[in-house]
Amino acid sequence: MLKLNCNNWCNFSKVLILLCFFIVSTKSDAQDLPPIQYFSPKQYHAENQNWEITQSNKKHIYVANSKGLLEFNGSEWSLYPSPNQTIIRSVNVVKDKVYTGSYMDFGYWTRTDVGDLKYTSLSKKIQSTLLEDEQFWKITHLEDWLLFQSLSRIYIYNTKTDQFKITTSKAGIIKMFKVNNTIYYQDRVEGLLKLENGVPKPVLQSNYFENKIIVGVYTIKNNLLVVTQNHGVVTIKNNVVQDWDVNLNPQLSNYSIYSSLQLQDASLLLGTISNGIIQIDANGKIFQNINQANGLGNNTVLSIFQDIESNIWLALDNGINCININSPFRIFNDDHGALGTVYTSLIYDNTLYLGTNQGLFYKKIDKPDFKPVINTNGQVWSLKIIDNQLFCGHNSGTFIINNNVAKRIASVEGTWDIKAIKDNPNLLIQGNYNGLNILEKKDGFWQFRNKIEGFDNSSRFFVFSKDDEILVNHEYKGVFKIKVDQEYTKTTQISKIETLEKGLFSSLTTNNNTLYYATEKGVFKKQLEDNAFVKDTILSNIYKTQGYSSGKIITDHENNALWLITQKGVNYVSPGKLSTTPEVTFIALPNALREGLSGYESIFKLKPNVYLFGTSKGYITLDISNLKPKTYQVEINSINKTPLQKSKTLISLKDDIVFKNKENNIEIKYSVAEYDKYLEAEFAHKLEGLYEDWSTWSTNAEVLYKNLPYGEYTFIVKARVGGVEVTNQDRFTFTIDKPWFLSNIMIMVYCVIGFIIILLINYFYKLYYRKQKEKLVLKSKRELELKDLETKQQLMTLNNDKLRQEIDNKNRELAISTMSLIKKNEFLNTIKSELNDKVESANLKSVIRIIDKNINNKDDWNLFEEAFNNADKDFLKKVKTKHPALTSNDLRLCAYLRLNLSSKEIAPLLNISPRSVEVKRYRLRKKMELEHDVNLTDYILSI
Repeated sequence: MLKLNCNNWCNFSKVLILLCFFIVSTKSDAQDLPPIQYFSPKQYHAENQNWEITQSNKKHIYVANSKGLLEFNGSEWSLYPSPNQTIIRSVNVVKDKVYTGSYMDFGYWTRTDVGDLKYTSLSKKIQSTLLEDEQFWKITHLEDWLLFQSLSRIYIYNTKTDQFKITTSKAGIIKMFKVNNTIYYQDRVEGLLKLENGVPKPVLQSNYFENKIIVGVYTIKNNLLVVTQNHGVVTIKNNVVQDWDVNLNPQLSNYSIYSSLQLQDASLLLGTISNGIIQIDANGKIFQNINQANGLGNNTVLSIFQDIESNIWLALDNGINCININSPFRIFNDDHGALGTVYTSLIYDNTLYLGTNQGLFYKKIDKPDFKPVINTNGQVWSLKIIDNQLFCGHNSGTFIINNNVAKRIASVEGTWDIKAIKDNPNLLIQGNYNGLNILEKKDGFWQFRNKIEGFDNSSRFFVFSKDDEILVNHEYKGVFKIKVDQEYTKTTQISKIETLEKGLFSSLTTNNNTLYYATEKGVFKKQLEDNAFVKDTILSNIYKTQGYSSGKIITDHENNALWLITQKGVNYVSPGKLSTTPEVTFIALPNALREGLSGYESIFKLKPNVYLFGTSKGYITLDISNLKPKTYQVEINSINKTPLQKSKTLISLKDDIVFKNKENNIEIKYSVAEYDKYLEAEFAHKLEGLYEDWSTWSTNAEVLYKNLPYGEYTFIVKARVGGVEVTNQDRFTFTIDKPWFLSNIMIMVYCVIGFIIILLINYFYKLYYRKQKEKLVLKSKRELELKDLETKQQLMTLNNDKLRQEIDNKNRELAISTMSLIKKNEFLNTIKSELNDKVESANLKSVIRIIDKNINNKDDWNLFEEAFNNADKDFLKKVKTKHPALTSNDLRLCAYLRLNLSSKEIAPLLNISPRSVEVKRYRLRKKMELEHDVNLTDYILSI
């Protein structure tokens, strides 16, 4: 009966311990956790399940995935499909080779000249000895030996002799472990064994591990530590098995542990199925549980790995987690939304208070849960300890917190800040939405006294410049200088400081008797006794280099230090130890990751070197003593010469690569193996030969150059992590070949063609000038001929002139002779008429006949005809030819008409009357058959 009672009590104790652990676990859902990164299958482009993780000397992470081998260089995930299209179950890096095990195959991957991985199978050397459907779940190495474990065998490969030894188990092998250069493995029947000189030997003489699955073997305090799947953690010493901690195994009994790892600090990390990870300290106490509810991507942890920088990598059933276990940051996430955005924080009476947009919350330092302070529902702006009392500036007024109960002492809405007044211990000044207000202590109690009249602008940031002078910053209106009366009841003078520009998220604060005003334009300061602000170049340069996020300057009065918040992180500015130049400590906490509210950042010192940053989901704590510098290196990972095509064409990473001219689109990828959640790797690059200046810093880990002209280039990339440049610069030298039409052969062809062209030009030049010479000769000949012709024409002209003169002379002679005939005939006719009228004797008739004979003398006509033909050659022949019917008398009439003689002038020549001449003219028209309207004289002149 006693024995039964003892058993019942033991069972009850176990249940009680489990219940207590369950309560602690549920309360610790919102705990301070290290930064956790989650990589989903969409990010690494492979299957959900990941089986094992390892790391190379270059800090690249390798993951055994159900689809193949994953590689992560800090910037980009790469997938190398399994050679036989099966699941890769195991991976391990040894020196420069990545060993993997899969279904019916194991081997290694080596990096090629182009930067990718190439697989070489080792199992093919012993393919005939492999068992049917054999899979390789674990790979480890010891000196010159590599061990590949399946569920039935361990294949031991000598890397020097290239020989295999095989250790076989009849019942099957569950897992293999390497502990202090000793190989352990669990046989399903024989229990835990170890290999000595290649021969398995039992670790225990008992069958303790029968029906138990071992998931980890380690050493702690000179004992062998064994982690089982469902039966807790035990130690083995001197062939004795005992629980590591009497309270630990009952707590672990509800967990199914699949993986484990002993960390560098000797603590133990257990990966469970459906419960995330459990961390146990070196004394066997559970102190942390991280699961999907508070940060993990999945609750089933298939493998755990700690990298060179102590980051914890989890191979999950769905995705991959990286936990920055040694990060100076710890994160408290209020995933249930009970707290809200933290605007202010403070420790008072061993209690941590958080002022949020949902009220004031508190918890004891050693307790996990926050509780609301009664009567503080709503926006909390500030917390201050004054007169050993906790003041709370609230949207609905001012409160004093006593025993975690809030008592309102002023109902003026929107208390931004509260400050003591120098030399006035019973007065406090507070900035509100409506300006400045005064609190007064009466009979030991603080109460509202009055508003300072004359100034009604919201007074979030205000400082005392002098005893009666207050500076108030309004981000939309600027900085006001206010003078008040001695009783702090009204303003006596208000002016604006025009030299200080207003700015969004600007702030005004004081530290160590120095006033600081910060805006996007920079940081300005002045001593209390000075009259004007001057720009602080050191602090202003912080905004310039890191990007302006908020002008909120937070003071650490205890250390005379300042906090400046930028896009890239936060800066702790402390006094210089050996000079007046301040020391600036940059803390990589980028704006995108700290999840704060710009302009409302809050930083509070929890304890020496530990600070609390308020966020929109809780807070982040920082231990600045844990800010240890790390060394990183940037490296070029791949170069793709066909980035605009679907398929990649990677080229060798060796220098002096020559690309064809058409291969002038080059994509270069580079990375820094950095896995800290709150650190950002930034890159700058330049291409000597094209751009001699560095590019701006960017998180983009690749660059694409399009249509590069031919020539020699050197690509150089540098990086910085957390604002600190890495120790090296990587470079790649290459040449873009000349286009085919500018190649050496083509240049020779061009020279030959040019020489031929010169010869042809010379030939055609000579031919041209020969032709030109011939043309000139011909032209000269023609010019001579023309001159000769001109001379002949001149001679002809002279002859013609001479002939015309002769003709004119002839015409004159003809005219003279004609006129002479006319005169003679007229004279004879006159005589004849006189004689006929006056003399009738027969003797005179003979005289008249002589006169008639002279008038009709043919000799005169013949003489006239000869002269006429000389003057107008062939006229009579032409008239006779055209009009053959004309008689000699008709021709004589035509000749006289040709001379343009009138009928009166013609009559004496024909010895007839003018009337008879008209008759002859008429008859002549008839014979010539002229139209009625044709003038006879004109017709004859035209022949």
